[in-house]
Amino acid sequence: MPSKLIGKYNIPGPRYTSYPTVPYWDDKQFSLKEWKSSIARSFNESNASEGISLYIHLPFCESLCTFCGCNKRITKNHGVEIPYIRSVVREWEMYCDLLGKRPVIKELHIGGGTPTFFSAENLSLLINGIFSLARKSEDAELSFEGHPNNTTKEHLETLASLGFSRVSYGVQDYNTKVQHAIHRIQPFENVKSATDNARKAGFSSVGHDIIFGLPFQTKEDIVHTIERTMELMPDRIAFYSYAHVPWIKGNGQRGFKDEDLPGAEEKREQYETGKQMLLEAGYVEIGMDHFALRSDSLFRSVENKTIHRNFMGYTSSKTQAMIGLGVSAISDSWYGFAQNVKGVEEYEKLVYDGIFPVFRGHILTEEDLVIRKHILNLMCKFKTSWYTRNEFFTDLPDVLIGLREMQKDGLIEIDSNYLVVTEKGRPFVRNICMAFDRRLQRNKPETKLFSMTV
Repeated sequence: MPSKLIGKYNIPGPRYTSYPTVPYWDDKQFSLKEWKSSIARSFNESNASEGISLYIHLPFCESLCTFCGCNKRITKNHGVEIPYIRSVVREWEMYCDLLGKRPVIKELHIGGGTPTFFSAENLSLLINGIFSLARKSEDAELSFEGHPNNTTKEHLETLASLGFSRVSYGVQDYNTKVQHAIHRIQPFENVKSATDNARKAGFSSVGHDIIFGLPFQTKEDIVHTIERTMELMPDRIAFYSYAHVPWIKGNGQRGFKDEDLPGAEEKREQYETGKQMLLEAGYVEIGMDHFALRSDSLFRSVENKTIHRNFMGYTSSKTQAMIGLGVSAISDSWYGFAQNVKGVEEYEKLVYDGIFPVFRGHILTEEDLVIRKHILNLMCKFKTSWYTRNEFFTDLPDVLIGLREMQKDGLIEIDSNYLVVTEKGRPFVRNICMAFDRRLQRNKPETKLFSMTV
């Protein structure tokens, strides 16, 4: 990739798991009443035909990984498990009461934190509590994030018996110097054991997360990590850039210095090297920074045109409504977003008192809804189009004018009614989406909000 393109387009930008992005939510126009109405509307429109998605955030970790920007609580006290589970199930009861019908769950994902901080017995208690109030669709996909060091056979066998078929493990990198810098020490043998045990337990999809751009990481480290990964051939791989956002309070990104990080050109070389290795090994590039074998449901979703992107990342099916349970979890009704409070104690008290633990959100305008469709198309399909009034928004002509420079650079192809991201432009898809992001363009941030795009 030409270095001049990296220098030109390597700027701070969103990852677009939503539009509008969280920093541009209009909290002043948001109310809990509007949110309840929004999720009820979406549920009534879509539950019978497609079901809903459910995300459960389990925030606890026994130790801090210094590359992580997720909401977490570091503790070795496992006495926190039962009270937290009761709160999550109670929050779910509140949503079920609001919706007035027994929800059909199409997709359920448990993230963190470290979900396998919880015992297998308590995870079973949680999932049984969820499904005591809901039905599981026939083609439901249940998944969780596992830590290779503490995901046991009991975890895997228990969750498989409850209908879980997919697990993703955070691998990051196999270089011990890099692992020490990010405080995530896990030998290859642990990853292999966790991967093998998942397959023996009946999981049909095992994923590995690999990060490039980490402190002290080199291109040779990427080659080594992917060579070792190919010994296990996970069904899907998330191969993404480390998001250096040390200004976010509580993310713990202080285990290394800025000068320990590879530069933009070196990062991109790491990615291009890793990508080529994955393609040669038989993986197919899916959306942004994701790869899957042709046998995996994520690849099939591309063929079936059902791939979707939300706060859980890329998913193999789209549901109009996604409810997030637990601290900091974000819900999406398509017409609005709502985020829960971030403190465990505050969350548990609000739920105990029968109050929805939402502390901020956004109700989408008509323009937001149109732009959201275009950004989703670009992130999932690398193309978008506008043939009818419903696919058009007032500032679209200005957007197309703003994209001319990217067109000159060969990143996109534009016709009167459509835009296609070229192969050359795929590494810059976040930049292309930014041109459509009218809230960002009208109100440029004065402080750091996002990680770099390259």
